[in-house]
Amino acid sequence: MTADETHYRIFKLIETQPNITQRQLAQALGISLGKVNYCLRALIEKGQVKARNFQCNPNKKTYVYLLTPKGVEEKSQLTARFLYRKMAEYELLKQEIEQLKSEVEVGFDTAKAARVGEY
Repeated sequence: MTADETHYRIFKLIETQPNITQRQLAQALGISLGKVNYCLRALIEKGQVKARNFQCNPNKKTYVYLLTPKGVEEKSQLTARFLYRKMAEYELLKQEIEQLKSEVEVGFDTAKAARVGEY
């Protein structure tokens, strides 16, 4: 997973679940807790995410993560780049699938011709 993809997915999760923990982020993303912490610190330093103590929670170490306007803008840009990359991957896969179908058809025709020649 690229850094852009990691940040994009963090933005998405924070946007829908502001009270998500770093441990939950790590599990959802399939990355280490240390990497989540590193990414969140970078996003906070860039001013794209705010971390606030969750006042109502008895565990005062719990944070609420919020996207800042700068974070919303960055998420939009990442979304566009992610979409274009996925569309390009899709087009390549479509071409590869068509090529494989052709190879399978040729293989069936060759096998069929070989069987006919055996008789």
